[in-house]
Amino acid sequence: MTAKEINDLMRRSPDDLYRALMNELGRYVYVIVFNKLRSCGTNEDIEECVSDIFAELFIAVEDGGVNDVKKLAASIANRRAVDHFRRLTAKGRDTMSVDDEEFPELADQFSVEDISDTKELRRILLREISSLGEPDSTILMQKFYYNKTSAEIAKNVKMTASSVRSRCTRAIERLRVSLSAVGITR
Repeated sequence: MTAKEINDLMRRSPDDLYRALMNELGRYVYVIVFNKLRSCGTNEDIEECVSDIFAELFIAVEDGGVNDVKKLAASIANRRAVDHFRRLTAKGRDTMSVDDEEFPELADQFSVEDISDTKELRRILLREISSLGEPDSTILMQKFYYNKTSAEIAKNVKMTASSVRSRCTRAIERLRVSLSAVGITR
């Protein structure tokens, strides 16, 4: 979403802007938070963090001057998720800092090229999943990104759990074929 689109939506209706931001960035922000908090937080903790992020994002967008809303959302999401992680783990759980001098090899394991390749691969994967259409894309996203069971997904897409499982199997096969077409294999 460009700065011009944000300003146009803000002038027309702030509510429309909020809905557009939630639609465009909701899953993206949720995945960032989920990846940071899945080891220590509950679903409620994750949802609370996502709500805090969007509250801060809406305030920043209302103030104006936002050129890249996705980059801003990622920055806020990472910062807030780390804060929530620290708060949750401070309640009696011990954590290890990567910055500790005892573990210098951990910092050496990260490569900018690897991170860039991973992001590109994720972008392609999400594009190909979306191209499968509904309800297959929703089923795959909920199953593999949000770790939901077939029964939970069935409630959301108004199908039976067995139908969800069979659609998932067929969608995975279609996804495998479409990924092969763009040059991605195991």
